[in-house]
Amino acid sequence: MNVFQVIWRNALHRKTLSILTMLSVALTAALLLFVLMWNEGVEKGAEKGYGPFEITMGAEGSKTQLAMSTYYHIGAPTGNIPNAIYEQVKKEAEAEEVFAITTGDNLNGYPIVGVDAGYFAVRYGDKQLASGSLYGGLGEAVIGSHAARTLGLKVGDTFKGGHGLVHSAEAAGEHAEEHHEKESGEHADASREGAQGDHNEHEGHDEHDGHEAFSYKVVGILPPLHSPDDRAVFTTLDYAWAVHGEEAQHDREVTALMVKPKSLLGAQALKNKYDAMTGLQAMYTGKAVADVVNVVDKGTQVVQIVTYLCVLLAALTLLLSLLAAASERRKDVALLRLIGKPGRYVWTALVGEGVFLTAGGLLFGLLLGHSAGAAASSLLFDFAGIQIDPWSLAPGELLLAGGAVLLGIAASAIPAWQVYRVDPLYLFRS
Repeated sequence: MNVFQVIWRNALHRKTLSILTMLSVALTAALLLFVLMWNEGVEKGAEKGYGPFEITMGAEGSKTQLAMSTYYHIGAPTGNIPNAIYEQVKKEAEAEEVFAITTGDNLNGYPIVGVDAGYFAVRYGDKQLASGSLYGGLGEAVIGSHAARTLGLKVGDTFKGGHGLVHSAEAAGEHAEEHHEKESGEHADASREGAQGDHNEHEGHDEHDGHEAFSYKVVGILPPLHSPDDRAVFTTLDYAWAVHGEEAQHDREVTALMVKPKSLLGAQALKNKYDAMTGLQAMYTGKAVADVVNVVDKGTQVVQIVTYLCVLLAALTLLLSLLAAASERRKDVALLRLIGKPGRYVWTALVGEGVFLTAGGLLFGLLLGHSAGAAASSLLFDFAGIQIDPWSLAPGELLLAGGAVLLGIAASAIPAWQVYRVDPLYLFRS
């Protein structure tokens, strides 16, 4: 009987414990792999998140909030700024490219972003659209690849947007909750709240009517850009002014400005000049994104601590399983030694069982981790704007595999040594 048959029969002899041990290793490996893919997604998202736009301007408020809403399409913007600021920044000698965006509406939860069509060439170069062409007039729209795939949109389709940055059902739920809170208020304030409610309802109807009257036509589908723009809907800058009744020049506002400076000195000059203006903030985009990544890293560190504890538990499970098996196989080992089997044969049979259990659990765990990544990738991208490539080799995955095998060898060596060093005649006499 060769050594591989011995290993296989030993594992089958205690199949319940063997399966539990492999599952422990598999779940630990899957969790570790998912953390690796998450880290890679965060790092790539940070690198590709803002392109060449080193300066971002918007209403005063949180810098991270401005960066997340402008480039990652997550959360609400800090507010609006006058369109006149945009016209002024475009004339600055230090600014190579300036793009304003208008946001505030959504298509089934995907943000509608108004921006000049030249943005795509500056941000992504000369990439060809997956189908159709870029928009050129009011009401025309280009859909990000992820949003188009999820919503089933194609060139020629029409749609109507909803007010706000959340899905209409979500917004309806929030509206219902607010309405309930108003209804449960004190009776003494009923007349005043009723009057205010009538006013808000009238404004809400105007807002709703504006969106219902404005239709978009899909003229193009973007290729996969592997950035948060994959889950956005793009149209002309003036869509928000048309929908919300800001036709007058002095009423027009924009949400944020994305500025590509000509030089580092130019970036500093623009930042200092416009950051000093009342009601306006200008920031270094990279610093704001780095702050977001640092916050995410702290959360990831907590997950890593839990993962390391899982690794420890998996190693202990493997060790206990092999110790229990070793106590049953003392006479088997003694017989192998008495009939003259070489030491390496005995050692391979003892250590090989641990390596077999570890390798089996590892392979299943890697498959489980990649499958979980594939199943969660779309949801993760929708929720947090983090894009992972579930079927590619994650950084550190080979190190994970090698470490798991070494862990199996180390855990197997302890019970193997305990059994091998006992005198075979003593084992039989006992």
